[in-house]
Amino acid sequence: MKNLIIIILLLGSVNICFSQDKDSIAIRNVMNEQMIAWNNGNIEAFMQTYWKSDSLLFVSNPPLYGWQSTLERYKKAYPDTIAMGKLSFDLLQIKRLSPEYYFVLGKWGLKVSTGKNPGGYFTLLFRKINRQWVIIADHTS
Repeated sequence: MKNLIIIILLLGSVNICFSQDKDSIAIRNVMNEQMIAWNNGNIEAFMQTYWKSDSLLFVSNPPLYGWQSTLERYKKAYPDTIAMGKLSFDLLQIKRLSPEYYFVLGKWGLKVSTGKNPGGYFTLLFRKINRQWVIIADHTS
């Protein structure tokens, strides 16, 4: 009986680890989709990784609420592909908070033809909605 309990616990652990790996991979894929869309000059496709809701939180200066407001901010700040440059991410941490939420810490950088190469750090809160991982809060500095 004792061995059976140990086997059940081990199988449960394997299933949890597999689920975390599967979700972490899915979140990495979302981040990769963002980078590809940005580097193709497509802000609308970049924004598809965000929660399409008025409750989306984008923390910048000042903080914004809403998918549409965030899209408009990006379009104003990056009016063309020259301003957008080429985006890269370095994902420093992907942490499972619950089956429905993940926290991501990363570093971003832009290579711009003007020679200015801005960059910084970001924290993202992902939520699984309708079987899709979407960003529900973004703090970028």
